[in-house]
Amino acid sequence: MLSRQATAQENPAKPFLKVSGEVTTPLTLYADDITKMQHSTVIMKDRDGKEHSYTGVAIQDILERAGVTTGKQLRGENLTKYLMVKCADGYEVLFSLAELDSSFTDRKVILADKTEGAPLPNGKGPFRLVVPGEKKPARSSFQVTEFVVKFAKE
Repeated sequence: MLSRQATAQENPAKPFLKVSGEVTTPLTLYADDITKMQHSTVIMKDRDGKEHSYTGVAIQDILERAGVTTGKQLRGENLTKYLMVKCADGYEVLFSLAELDSSFTDRKVILADKTEGAPLPNGKGPFRLVVPGEKKPARSSFQVTEFVVKFAKE
């Protein structure tokens, strides 16, 4: 019987992140692709208030690679765009694009592939969304599989 992660990933031995929706270049980034991208380290407190170090790729960098509206183009109706983050277990979280853009915020949200210098543990990876500075780590999601960019509609 396949695990939920295996069914969410086409090939569980070769993890990937899919980027789709309101993008000019839909992407499938494999772990090797993500490893080659520029990495940053952030500190995040867990539910118990303990700080942990995570290393990964800034979400903004991934979105820019997919041709998502960022920076000076993120104005007017483009400010109604959002990012839905989907996880292998069905968990989903939502961000406005402005929350992830360095022209709007100093906070750096990353797609982590390492914690404390080691790969993420089983059940937490291969990719984890890390959102530093939030009072609750609820949007810091485990086993991230897909980013979907869309316009908000009434």
